[in-house]
Amino acid sequence: MAVSVAVAVGSAADGLVEAPERKAREVKVGPGNAPGTEMRPLVTKAAQERVENAVTTAVTQGATGVVDGRGLKIDGHEDGFFTGPSLLDHVTTAMDAYQQELFGPVLAIIRVDTLDQAIDLIDANPYGNGTALFTASGEAARRFQRAVKVGMIGINVPVPVPMSYYSLGGWKDSLIGDSAVHGPDGIRFYTRPKVVTTRWPQPAQQHTAAGFDFPTSS
Repeated sequence: MAVSVAVAVGSAADGLVEAPERKAREVKVGPGNAPGTEMRPLVTKAAQERVENAVTTAVTQGATGVVDGRGLKIDGHEDGFFTGPSLLDHVTTAMDAYQQELFGPVLAIIRVDTLDQAIDLIDANPYGNGTALFTASGEAARRFQRAVKVGMIGINVPVPVPMSYYSLGGWKDSLIGDSAVHGPDGIRFYTRPKVVTTRWPQPAQQHTAAGFDFPTSS
């Protein structure tokens, strides 16, 4: 899992942009067998083009390109499908960078004024796999985790994938079928229960089993 959209609430927006901007510029992109490589190339040329075209389209649609990872060249690996991290600010829900799951190093930042607007934005999305809230407010955390229609929630945890004994899976269009993969749902999926209902209408008789007598009454 990886966060693809960050929702900045109120005055937190500018500071939220500064931190990933700094980190994105520090990421070392290169071949997987090179010492110090932190991010490798994308899997195909089509994947590279999809990611970089999404960044181009977002800027055309009005987003601010804070960090531009397009057109990255690595010496000695000119044929690799490399693209650097891209950071987009002032993204809206109407933009392709928000609506499409890019599977690439692009973070889109949407700005809203209040926590309620952030919750409404999340709930309006047709997918509901994972989300996280970063806050120092317990009251905000409670409101968020109760209101968002998402299957996996992190509070100050960036990748909210539960442990194996909890169900792993999203809500809405992020779940296929009627049960999750891990946790109790997974156990139920691979278990075939047997239910036996018994009744003994006849009076009990004296029985002997393995040398023990079982009287009819005590």
